[in-house]
Amino acid sequence: MIYLTLLNGTGYVFNGDDYMELRTKHRIMGAPVGTANSKGWSSSEAALPVELTKWETQWLIESGIVVLVSKAAALTAPPTAEMLQVYKTEFEAGLLAQADALKAEKLRDTERHVDKILVGKRNKLLKQCKNVEAAALTTDDVLQEIADNFVFERQNALVELPCSHMTNHFAQICTESVYDSKSLKYRVFRDLWRRGKFVTPGEAFGADFLIYPGDPILYHASHIVIILNSPTILPLELICKVRLSVTVNKDCVFAYEESDGNTIVYQTVEWRK
Repeated sequence: MIYLTLLNGTGYVFNGDDYMELRTKHRIMGAPVGTANSKGWSSSEAALPVELTKWETQWLIESGIVVLVSKAAALTAPPTAEMLQVYKTEFEAGLLAQADALKAEKLRDTERHVDKILVGKRNKLLKQCKNVEAAALTTDDVLQEIADNFVFERQNALVELPCSHMTNHFAQICTESVYDSKSLKYRVFRDLWRRGKFVTPGEAFGADFLIYPGDPILYHASHIVIILNSPTILPLELICKVRLSVTVNKDCVFAYEESDGNTIVYQTVEWRK
C-alpha cells in the first residue's frame, strides 16, 4: 500500500519507490516540487516530494491504490531528546563516511601520479642536501603523508536532504474527499485514465488537460482537452481554442457530457487551411 501525505489540500509522495510505482504502473504523473541543489528550485532539476493534483489524489483513493494520511501532528511536534540524539548520531556518521570517501578518492588520485610526485619530492630533498632522505623515500611514504595531512572541511560537506519522513512517526488516515468526485472535470479525468491515457494538467496551454501518447518524459503532448458545460460553444470561443491548439502543435479535443449525465463525449476539432 502506498501512503500519500496530506499537504495543502492534496496528496504528496515522499518516497521514490512509491512515486515510480504510481508513474509506471498507474500512469499518475504528479509534479516534483522539491529542490536537489543549492541554487534553489528549478523546474528542470526538481526532486522529491511529488505533488499530485487533487483529482489525481481523489482517483487514487477511490481506486484503493493509496491511503491518504495526515502527519501534521507528528511532524510538527518538538523532537524528544532521544530523537535528537539519534539524528545527531546519524548526521555525524554521514559526515565521517563522506570524509572517508573523499580521503580514499584523494589517495587513488595520488596513486595515479605517484611516480611524478615521488620524483618531485626527491629532487626537493636533494636541493636541500638531504641525499639519504631522498634515497630512502618510497611511494608508501608519499601515500602515508597524503593520508596524514588530509583535512576534511566540514563547512564544505554535502548535507543529505532526506526525501522520506523519519522512520518512527504516526499518522492519521484522512477519510474526507479532497476533490468533488461528481464534478465534470473529475469524471473526464477518470474516463481518460480508464481509457489508458497519460493525463496531466493543461493550464499552461489554456486547457483543462494534456494527453500524452506515453510517459511525458519521453513524449510531447498530442492533445489538449477543453471541458465544456454543454455541447454548445460560441463560434468565437471555438476559433480561439482551436487556434490555440494549432499554435502549440496539438489536436484540440472538447469534452462534455450527454444529457443523461452519465456519458462523456469527446469531439476533436482540426484547423484546416
